[in-house]
Amino acid sequence: MCSEYRTEDNGPPSKRGENRVSRPDPVDIDYREKYASLERFAIGVIGAGYIVRDVQLPAYAYAGFRVAAIASRTPARAKAVAEEFGIERCYDDWRDMIADPSIEILDLAYPPDEQFEIIKAAAGHSDHIRGILAQKPLAMDFETATEAVNICKDAGILLAVNQNMRFDQSIRTLKGMLDRGDLGEPVIAEILMHVRLDWQPYSADYHRKAMLIMSIHHLDVFRFLFGEPERIIASVRPDVPPDERRTDQLAMYILEYQSDFRAVAIDNCYSWADKGIRWRVDGSHGIAEGTVGWPDHPWGSPSTFDFISRDEPDSRYSPRWGERWFPHAFVGTMGQLLQAVVEDKEPELSGRDNLRTVALLDAAYLSAREHRAVSPDEITRRSQA
Repeated sequence: MCSEYRTEDNGPPSKRGENRVSRPDPVDIDYREKYASLERFAIGVIGAGYIVRDVQLPAYAYAGFRVAAIASRTPARAKAVAEEFGIERCYDDWRDMIADPSIEILDLAYPPDEQFEIIKAAAGHSDHIRGILAQKPLAMDFETATEAVNICKDAGILLAVNQNMRFDQSIRTLKGMLDRGDLGEPVIAEILMHVRLDWQPYSADYHRKAMLIMSIHHLDVFRFLFGEPERIIASVRPDVPPDERRTDQLAMYILEYQSDFRAVAIDNCYSWADKGIRWRVDGSHGIAEGTVGWPDHPWGSPSTFDFISRDEPDSRYSPRWGERWFPHAFVGTMGQLLQAVVEDKEPELSGRDNLRTVALLDAAYLSAREHRAVSPDEITRRSQA
């Protein structure tokens, strides 16, 4: 049963605080504790694939959130998932589920080209639907994402986007240390990813691929950590051998900031031999580096974090966790929406904030297509014209 899901199933974690500089943990990453007592909300999940079955539902069970209903394009799969996780109601059609007056929160785990239809339909049920957690990317382009945000605003429904890397343990810790000034002035940030995009068959006909599906994580995290860049310079290449659309399978990009800070990423979605994400931030007073735990089906691996101070070069701050990016960060993505509903405030991962991430994504594609630096503001101005 999912209520028996335990972090120790991953094997013995490293001792927290081992080989670390003496300082308190900079941020609260115990999401289960932070978002306790939110089980009263009835969540309806739309989708029954890997991300729901192996990640989101175990996370919600771990946190004590109440999933009351599920629907999927494949009813048989939805029924099997409902039985596995003890979900009360299973619908053959998501339209029937969103009409259920007991459902207060929608969790969308649908492809990005299909999410808008669901969001638009859900807005017609604002008498009982109070919040929507949409998958990232919110939409295929900035214009559609903007319309989704405006529809929810007009309906009085809180919209959040599942940018789950913001709740990864290593990224959350890095954010706390940056905000506290432990690294001094940031100089450069780097992300290197190797992965093969072979688990999302729905994207086979997309004209956008690597940046739409994977770089969206990193673009959003750069914004979360360092704020808004002035411009982006991107370059992409197709797969080997290339498909007819020559979609982006590898992406390289640089974010330029007014302060002269730079963020750079290589998202290699060609790699067939290994997978993983490594990051590093160099600052004037210290260097932090780590890994973002990859799923490593079925139980995954924890993220890692190491910091060295310029003033204490012989000491390291190296916290370790039993929790993992997948599934535990998903407690945070749903929890922040539920908490926003309780407090009647904008979610931390709000749709409105996410428009800046989608604008940056569109700017990256325009940069790669026209071989020039592009400001995200250019995307927003075009949309408003």
